[in-house]
Amino acid sequence: MKQRLGQKWRPDFWFWVKFLVIASMCLFIVYPFYNIITKSIFSDKVEGVTLYNFIRFFSKPYYYQPLIRSLVVCSVTVLTSTLIGVPIAYVMTRYNVPGKTLVHILIIMSLMSPPFIGAYSWIILAGRNGIVAKMFTALGLEAPTIYGKGGIIFVFTMHLFPYVYLYTSGAMNSIDSSLEEAAENLGMSKLKRIWTVTLPVILPSILAGCVMVFMTCLADFGTPMLLGEGYTVLPVLVYNEYMSESATNPYMASALSVVIVTCSLAILLFQKMVIDKRNYMMSSLRPPQETKLRGLRRFLVSLPIYLVVFVAFLPQIVVICQSFVERSFSGVVKGINLKNYQIISARLATNIRNTYVFSLIAIAFIIVVGILVSYILVRKKGKIATLIDTLVMFPYVIPGSVLGIGLIIAFNRKPMVLVGTASIMIISYVIRKLPYTVRSGTAFLYQMDPFIEEASINLGVSPLKTFFTVTARMMLPGIMSGAVISWITCINELSSSIMLYSGKTSTIAIAIYQEVMHMSDGPASALATILTVSSIVSLLIVFRLTKGKVKIV
Repeated sequence: MKQRLGQKWRPDFWFWVKFLVIASMCLFIVYPFYNIITKSIFSDKVEGVTLYNFIRFFSKPYYYQPLIRSLVVCSVTVLTSTLIGVPIAYVMTRYNVPGKTLVHILIIMSLMSPPFIGAYSWIILAGRNGIVAKMFTALGLEAPTIYGKGGIIFVFTMHLFPYVYLYTSGAMNSIDSSLEEAAENLGMSKLKRIWTVTLPVILPSILAGCVMVFMTCLADFGTPMLLGEGYTVLPVLVYNEYMSESATNPYMASALSVVIVTCSLAILLFQKMVIDKRNYMMSSLRPPQETKLRGLRRFLVSLPIYLVVFVAFLPQIVVICQSFVERSFSGVVKGINLKNYQIISARLATNIRNTYVFSLIAIAFIIVVGILVSYILVRKKGKIATLIDTLVMFPYVIPGSVLGIGLIIAFNRKPMVLVGTASIMIISYVIRKLPYTVRSGTAFLYQMDPFIEEASINLGVSPLKTFFTVTARMMLPGIMSGAVISWITCINELSSSIMLYSGKTSTIAIAIYQEVMHMSDGPASALATILTVSSIVSLLIVFRLTKGKVKIV
């Protein structure tokens, strides 16, 4: 309702929510990234504003080759993830695969552990002294290496193809079957119908999964650091430039950060350009029916899925088994016991406590802010809502290492010194993981009929009280579905934490990385098992609360 002429305007509750959200995002996202940009155009080699860092980047192979390597790894991983994820999604949604629900859960669980744990598991399996390597040696054969470009791509693919699978399967379940039936009635073969009808219709969802794969690959630091062995990619170079004890160069690190974000934005714009060229609107009045297979055909269709899911979930199995193996300093197995857990409980209790305390505080903020922001984006549409949406989603294109650098530069001086404190760790978690909950909340709210809120208001309940007593409660299933993803990624976070932590604020993910680098397999496996079990328990809880309808956004 328009404000009456002469009536004094008073800010309401939603005005202050919008103000606080925008102010917080400007302080912790825009301001740090502004500092990165300004830092990138200065250098200790040249006085004043200069493009020296960017010129050096594009003229020195040491700098531009990691960019090329990153793009190659990301592009190949997107291709391999699509070639695996799309067929699995099609078979899972179209045929009666035995144990379909369990397979779906295992695929989601394989996505939830951080990639660097997968890399570490594959080192145990296929490293130079790994189980696979010893088997090949016993047979007189040379084992394939898990190190270098091929190993990085393999680990990324096995970890990230679930993104493509989840987005694609969701879209395939909503296709109107009359489209495919019409193509078949016109004499089109099944393969041609899939290629010319089904895949073009679900292209936006496939591209969304591909973008998630590309962005995750581009931002990941742990996997190429563990497996690269000289195959340096951009996130590792950023870390080396900023954190290296022998050659710290914050100006060049800032320039590299700008390059990474530019690449991420370019990928998002490309996705938008492809989607905007065509109309993908359709009705889904007749969902596709599951085809019943029997006997050998059912086995042959299901077997490849089981093999892929087994390989994808194998890292979790490996770290759990390895956590109970006690080894001597030379690597000789001394027994199967709880020695590794005793070691971490005595030596790394602070890391374990920090992980859960920081993540619990962060998730509390994420849930509250996620509910409020989701409501604004859906029910309070306008220019301010669009601005909030842009600010909240911007962390999608900021790798964790870049965000860490921005926060260090911005809050390492007065009047707000946060570097080295728990606060900056929690802030980075909230900023990076909030988009999951917001996207899940908005998707759920779009499905809620506003009539329920209007009925409450018409009965004399104030709009604000209606929000807290009716709307917020009804939003909780959708919010919790996204919040569990935020929670799991918080406890597994490495990229930003490795930049921001101090001795007192170290977490489990950082401890795992350090233990692996020191060849301490037992404690690293025990810590990784704690994260794996925490992720599985969290997913099982949310599956029960949402009746199995978990959405990755």
